[in-house]
Amino acid sequence: MVNGVEDYPKKHVHQQQLHTRYKLKMFVLVILTNLLTMYIFTSPSFNWKPFPLGSKNHISLPLGDPTTLLDELSATKEQLAISHSLIAEFHKKLNSTNLFVEALLTELRSRHDEGLTEKEKGSDPMKLLNVAMSDEVMLVVGPHKLPLGYSPRMGSDEVYPPVGGACLRYQKELAQYMTYEVGGECPVDDVFAQRLMLKGCEPLPRRRCHPKSPANYVEPTPFPKSLWTTPPDTSIIWDPYTCKSYKCLIERRKAPGYFDCKDCFDLEGREKSRWLLDNGGLDYGIDEVLKTRPQGTIRIGFDIGGGSGTFAARMKERNVTIITSSMNLDGPFNSFIASRGLISIHVSVSQRLPFFDNTLDIVHSMHVLSNWIPDAMLEFTLYDIYRVLRPGGLFWLDRFFCLGSQLNQTYVPMLDRVGFRNLRWNAGMKLDRGIDKNEWYFSALLEKPMT
Repeated sequence: MVNGVEDYPKKHVHQQQLHTRYKLKMFVLVILTNLLTMYIFTSPSFNWKPFPLGSKNHISLPLGDPTTLLDELSATKEQLAISHSLIAEFHKKLNSTNLFVEALLTELRSRHDEGLTEKEKGSDPMKLLNVAMSDEVMLVVGPHKLPLGYSPRMGSDEVYPPVGGACLRYQKELAQYMTYEVGGECPVDDVFAQRLMLKGCEPLPRRRCHPKSPANYVEPTPFPKSLWTTPPDTSIIWDPYTCKSYKCLIERRKAPGYFDCKDCFDLEGREKSRWLLDNGGLDYGIDEVLKTRPQGTIRIGFDIGGGSGTFAARMKERNVTIITSSMNLDGPFNSFIASRGLISIHVSVSQRLPFFDNTLDIVHSMHVLSNWIPDAMLEFTLYDIYRVLRPGGLFWLDRFFCLGSQLNQTYVPMLDRVGFRNLRWNAGMKLDRGIDKNEWYFSALLEKPMT
């Protein structure tokens, strides 16, 4: 036992020495390995050549300048960031397009299924989409790349045609409107097109066809005689209208039933005396209105729903240029206005006024702005009139029709909210249907404040 105990320290010391030498060898090996690695990566002969999978060739480690590698890495990161941004924008546009296509396909499916057999109802919805979205429709509603590329003014490299959003709610009607022979004669579809406008599809898309021209067309009557001369029947296309001559339109004032602006085409009748006399009540005279402004400062204006253009004709005689809006409700109102040597635009009352802010001296409306227009829509219209009038400009609201209960509860507060200042105000009962109807007219001359 003693000998065994005495031998233990010697064995223990010997094992410790072996372990120390082992650690030392490992340490030296690690140092040599690190030195070799540093030499390889800093050597000018560093060259990385990828090799195919399964190759038996030896691996050549990449060797090069660390600064160059860092620059290339930074450039790669920048390109990657740009790619991520483009992909995100693409996904955003793709999602919007998918939503539109899904809604369109749903609508097309519901419309297409009407009146079809069960077998026909199983047709491919993409075929329906291709039928409805014809080449002409796609051209007129889709974006068009700018030939010169990105425009800083527009903030885009493409432009969208200004087709009313409501057009896309009526794909069937839109497809019908855009069905024609390119370069040929347009269909005579004035009534259909105007109904589409009144549904909110305004402005209508452009078409690549020629409108039908009147047969035996002659030069118009010279100005200023044209202001009070009925144009020849050969000046327009009569196909869309019930009457087929101006004589018919003039005599329509005697016919029973309702027609829009029933006696507007009779230039020798009531039109001859409109706005000439001021009765101190509902009927204002043009000369009295013009006197409320310094002479010559009422120069340009707009007449909303101006019928056959007589208000513009009276103003033209006083060197004031008036643009008249009118719809062709079973009568060629726009053509008639143009034949008189005046300017007409075919827009509905719901269309944003096509004028810039603070530009017009006067805006006039007779009968068109009345209680048939929903309150919210009317208020938008009044604010739009305020927008286009210059400071100090006049808004002549001519014979606005409403019920007695609406006068002070709805329309007076509405005009006050818009911000017009009253220059003149007259109200009177409409008695032709009886006093119990409580129907009223009011006329007003309003001013946009100078400040």
